[in-house]
Amino acid sequence: MTSFHAAIVHPDRSTTYCGEVDEAHVATARAIALLDHTPRFVREHRNRPGSLFVLRDDGDLDVYEPVGVEAAPHTPHTPTGTGTGTGEAVLPATAELLSGASGTVWIPGAIRIGDGSIGGAMDTPGNPPRVTLHTTESPAGGRYLESLSSYLIEVSCEPQLVYCPVTDRVAQLGPLDESARALRNDGQRRTNREGKVNIQIEVLAYAKDPWTTGWDPAQKPGWGSVLAAARSWGVPDEFPAGPPAPYPGPDKPRSRSVWQNSGGYFGHCDVPGNDHGDPGALDTSKVLGGAGGGGAPPAAGDAFPGADRFGPGAVNEYVTRLGRMLVSRGGGRFYRVGPGPEWGTADRRATEAFQHAQGWTGSDADGIPGPTTWELLVTGRGNDIPDAADTGTPRISVAHLVAAAEADIPAPDGHTTHADEVRVVEDALVAEGLLDARYADGSYGTRTRDAYAAWQRSAAGGSYTGRAADGIPGLSSLQRLAARHGFTATP
Repeated sequence: MTSFHAAIVHPDRSTTYCGEVDEAHVATARAIALLDHTPRFVREHRNRPGSLFVLRDDGDLDVYEPVGVEAAPHTPHTPTGTGTGTGEAVLPATAELLSGASGTVWIPGAIRIGDGSIGGAMDTPGNPPRVTLHTTESPAGGRYLESLSSYLIEVSCEPQLVYCPVTDRVAQLGPLDESARALRNDGQRRTNREGKVNIQIEVLAYAKDPWTTGWDPAQKPGWGSVLAAARSWGVPDEFPAGPPAPYPGPDKPRSRSVWQNSGGYFGHCDVPGNDHGDPGALDTSKVLGGAGGGGAPPAAGDAFPGADRFGPGAVNEYVTRLGRMLVSRGGGRFYRVGPGPEWGTADRRATEAFQHAQGWTGSDADGIPGPTTWELLVTGRGNDIPDAADTGTPRISVAHLVAAAEADIPAPDGHTTHADEVRVVEDALVAEGLLDARYADGSYGTRTRDAYAAWQRSAAGGSYTGRAADGIPGLSSLQRLAARHGFTATP
């Protein structure tokens, strides 16, 4: 009877080795994952028969490898050698810059998964830039984004980006100015390395059920950040090979001339040398940000609805409208999910960034819109919110957070110490679902301590227990939180 190494790859790519299990255990795991009501999904290894992955909606990836076939999967994955069916050599990652000489390299707000080493330099940088769309043929929602990304890394078939159309979350596995490894070669021509850039996107969806159905890009700032990154490289807003074909259905012609000489958006079904039919019959206008308003500012003359329409506890259509206007002015990175009617941390931070962009400080940049903020937004005037690369990544000191906890917890409610740094951490805890947004006030009180302790105990935070999960930040746990939420942790 075959034995299997069993391991769990966590969302932060740390791995827990669980020892050896027998065939009956693996058969049970497979059977459970195949039940309709179970939020798990089975994938086989592309190259190693008998190896099994179970994607989970909590972000973990269960790995089963036959003993004696491959090395045990209890060490973190390090890409080496060649990619599956691509002939792709793995080169060192580029410097971690948000922007390159020609466009965005790392998308602000995207979840970084893996070490970034997935490809190399483009073969034909003089050819037009393009985006290639795939579907994962797996569920969306939950934290499948993390488990599916881990699976793609494990089988050495990474795109640069993975996108969830349900949660509007974006994961980035490699820099946009280098190649991915999700396509087969076309003979000796390396399709992954075609063009100035070839930004490949795996969308959590099934090709037979197009993910653009019932999906409104105006409500999806995460997808907006993907479009903005593609446009920064000069990718045209067009599908030169025509709309992707319905799936299942007749195979589309895969024109080498169009693929090599035209820029824009392609489906996997359009790439020569490949035989996949994804991504299905997408609504191309929605893919390019249309058919939903695109977040354009509303017409001039709209009256300010009053300050009482905004702030903690506010739930109304003006909050939604504010969020959409802020997204259209560069604030999309603050929204992990689309703007909605319930006031939240993302609305405050995006408003504050817009106010700072006008040169305002103090109470004029408190994150609550007033008549002037509203008037600039509805008329489209004033300065846009600058990219994160222009403003600098926030630097959060562990020493400052510890000092804040020591001073704020015993003090009366609302006492603040290093409030700006504490609030960045609180916003990250809110985004993780560990802290109620009304307590993200810059005070490191008991609720913030308890939320941070929950982060330390979580798989993403490092599985700390006992005194190690006391709610007082250390550098390791803070660095892991920082990597997920766009700030830098310092001693």
